[in-house]
Amino acid sequence: MAKPNDKKTLVLLGTGWGSTTILKTLDTSNFNVVVVSPRNYFLFTPLLPSCTVGTTENRSIMEPIRHIVGRHNKDIRFYEAQCTDIDPKTKQLTLQTPDDTTAHISYDYLVVGVGGTYNTFGTPGVQEHALFLKEMHDASKIRRRLKDTIEKAAFEGISEEERKRLLHMVVVGGGPTGVEFAGELHDLISEDLSKWVPGLAKQVKITLIEALPHVLPSFDPKLI
Repeated sequence: MAKPNDKKTLVLLGTGWGSTTILKTLDTSNFNVVVVSPRNYFLFTPLLPSCTVGTTENRSIMEPIRHIVGRHNKDIRFYEAQCTDIDPKTKQLTLQTPDDTTAHISYDYLVVGVGGTYNTFGTPGVQEHALFLKEMHDASKIRRRLKDTIEKAAFEGISEEERKRLLHMVVVGGGPTGVEFAGELHDLISEDLSKWVPGLAKQVKITLIEALPHVLPSFDPKLI
């Protein structure tokens, strides 16, 4: 076991699946461990589609990083900040806090587990008009949009053409997230919307778009 003054500093960027898995298994007696992320919680993403329709409440799939650290009795420091620059020569990180304060920390070992960004595949208009589903704020935004859209479609003063447009839900991407969201949307319409506004529920159309010949391309065809 390394002595406290001899321990090297290991910095983890991100609080997603990769970084959290390392946190749970890392022997902190050998390192000074620092976690840096603008998100102070771990998000259980497989249930994110359920949050878009209220089947699952947001807080039930969010676990604070400090809770994970405390539960595993780890000696870890956490900084809620975004890493804006990495200097591999000096082994220094530049951090930006939520109040736009700039800070610097040094490291001996660096693990980057910040995940990926939205992929629009260069399709014009996607970034400006589509809704994504990757983070908790995305699920909340979709949930609000669904409620607003349904209420707009309930107005008697709009044309049937406009009502038809509002009630056409298009899901792009036949991977696990797209298929799961489409399923949650279908359940919302058939189980809840059919009771609240049965006239509208019958007019809702869900379209799932996938570029490949079948959905869930990463799964064994026998399971589809």
